[in-house]
Order: sequence, then structure tokens, then C-alpha cells
Amino acid sequence: MRSRLLLVVALATAGLAFAQTPVPAPAARPAALSDNLPIPDAPAPATSKAWLIMDFATGQVLAGQNVDTPVEPASITKVMTSYVIAAEMAAGKVKATDQVMMTENAWRSGGAGTDGSYSGFEVNKTAPLVDMEKGMVVQSGNDAAIALAEHVAGSEQAFAQLMNAYAAKIGMKASHFVNPHGLSAEGHMTTAHDLALLGRALIRDFPEAYSYNKIKELTVGPITQPNRNLLLWRDPSVDGIKTGHTSSAGYCLMASAKRGDQRLITVVMGDSSENQRAVDSQALLNWGFRFYESHKLYDANKSLATPKVWKGGADTVAVGVVEPLLVSTPRGKYDRLQASMDLPKSLEAPIAKGQKIGMVKVTLDGKVVAQSPLVALQAVEEGGFFKRLWHSLLMWWQSV
Repeated sequence: MRSRLLLVVALATAGLAFAQTPVPAPAARPAALSDNLPIPDAPAPATSKAWLIMDFATGQVLAGQNVDTPVEPASITKVMTSYVIAAEMAAGKVKATDQVMMTENAWRSGGAGTDGSYSGFEVNKTAPLVDMEKGMVVQSGNDAAIALAEHVAGSEQAFAQLMNAYAAKIGMKASHFVNPHGLSAEGHMTTAHDLALLGRALIRDFPEAYSYNKIKELTVGPITQPNRNLLLWRDPSVDGIKTGHTSSAGYCLMASAKRGDQRLITVVMGDSSENQRAVDSQALLNWGFRFYESHKLYDANKSLATPKVWKGGADTVAVGVVEPLLVSTPRGKYDRLQASMDLPKSLEAPIAKGQKIGMVKVTLDGKVVAQSPLVALQAVEEGGFFKRLWHSLLMWWQSV
């Protein structure tokens, strides 16, 4: 990614003058033959119920179908379970070294005697939490998911409440979880878009927990089982994330890959076979990396403009973005980005640090592709009595 936006910035300021550092124009580069060609349609999975591809850096959905349609998440549910465990660990409520009991309930409900996937931990014996979690992630062990839920929250039902609370914080607006493993249950639903947001959150917030998803096989006792994500063997850039399957959900896969500085996330729900979900996900990843690129336009907490402040101890205030402003663009279109800042005609002290001042918007061919609030990077206190009086007179004079 580039560290700053190489654009000519137009200020929409209603006539107010600013002390603005000029932004360099884009560096010239030879035009590619494909720059002016339309991007081909994404390779839509023919048999899936819903699918999408998301840029990790921006959260922008590059393509998709039925992305907000309710679907059963099957074992991709366990990504939510992983997120809850990691968040509770970060809060100091559980530890990686905790001894987690494989209870009789967990063993009977999700162990080898059931039709679902299992980890192989022995009933009524304990294992370190981190080992039990790897059994859930790599082997997709339903028994391990239940045991972990009981350890963290006391019961599956209580753990599901945590799942829904964390889902709301992530921004998963159409999801509802009732168990930690993903076996079909009434009301246990999500969407392809929500799952992509979840995968993005796990990668961003808890990279160590995410790293378990790239383990290709795991041995528990005498049993060695492979990771069911076939892309781990087919594409070296793929490092996660989770498969799922039930008779009603079909074959599902959320995958993520990183090539260079760019990471993409795909979600394919309700596909026709284990191989087909891998084939469809691979095609989407190849399409996304071929036709899109990510850029960092502005760094966080860097001054983008210094508008005038009336009646203040300082005459200007630096404004910028709180978080880096990122954008996904079709390859070869970066030089066409246009940025503008919408700032108020008049600013008066006092101004608090972090106070929203305006907006920065970035467009491509007239369409907004990124935007972020502009905030004050430092506080500006009120000026003295005579300065406030003088500025009041100047403001009145300019208004008549």
C-alpha cells in the first residue's frame, strides 16, 4: 500500500481560507492496455446459495450474490466460537493453559458416536484450552466446541449469549447463534456478509487465534485428522479460515489469502461438494487479486488541513482521520481517484480534541468509494476576552 494519497485535494470550504499543505499529484506511469477495459464479472459459484468476496483492508465487498440472505452457517459457526474465546482470553477471564474438561455432555452430543465431526479428546478427562481449541478449529470438533463453551460460560446456552453479544459488536446485524458448533438448530442463522465481517474481525483482532486455521492436520491421542480446507494444500497464499457442512446447509467455506500486502476473504455457502466449494473459492480469490488492489490514502492522526478558528487561543486547528483511510480500486484506476474535504464555513473555539469537524470523501468516476470523518487533532481553548471581542466584530463585519 502507498503511505499517503497521491491526489489533488479539492477543498469544499464555502470560501474559507486554509493553511493546507499541497498534496503531490500522482506519479506518471505508462498506461496499461487493460486500464480502460471493464472488469469481467466475478466467477459466480453456480450451485451455491450465497457468496461474496471482500477486501480485508477496507471491508469493501467486491462482488457477491445473496450476501444478506439468511443461511445456516454450519461449522463456520466455530469462527464465532474462536472469536469469543480469544476475546475472553484478552479480557483475562480464561487462559490458554486452563484445563478444559471433555464432559459427558460434550462427548455424547458431539463426540465420535455422533454423525458430526469430532476431536477425539477422551471423555471425563481434561486438556489445555489451547489444545482443545485447535481440536475445534483444525478437526472441526463439535465435542471440543461444546467443552470450550461449557468452560468459558458454564453452558452452551450461556455461551450463545456471549456469541450474540460479540456478533453485535463486530457489526453482524443479521446473525443469531444458539450453539457453539453449528449443527442445525432453529434460529441459528447468519449471512454471507456477516460471516465475512466475522472472519475479518478475527484476523484483525486476534491473529494468534486465527493462525490455528492454517494448521493442516492435528493428532489427538491415536487419531490424526486433516484440516478440511482443501485450499491449504492448493494455494500457498491461503492461510485460513473454516469449512462447514450439514445436509441442510450444504458445503460451505470461508477462505482467506494474502498476496503481497493485499488480503482477500471469500465466503461460499451451500455449495454442492467439498471439492466444489474449494474450486469456487479459488476462482473468486484469483479474480479478486487479478482485478483489484488496496491503497492507504491517509495515515491516522496526520494533519490533512488546518482551518481557521475564531475566538480561540490558537488561530487554526489541524484536522485528520482517526483511523487510516483505505480504499479498494480496480487495478489501473488509482490515478482517477478524486478527494474532497467538506468543512464548515466557520469554526469557533472551544474545540475538543477528537471533535468531528467535517468529512473527507474519495470518489472514483463520480462514485464515493471511501469516506471518513475529519476530527480535530488537538484541542483549541477559548482565547482571551479582547481576542474574542475582536473576532466577534470581524465575524459581524464579514457577514454584512
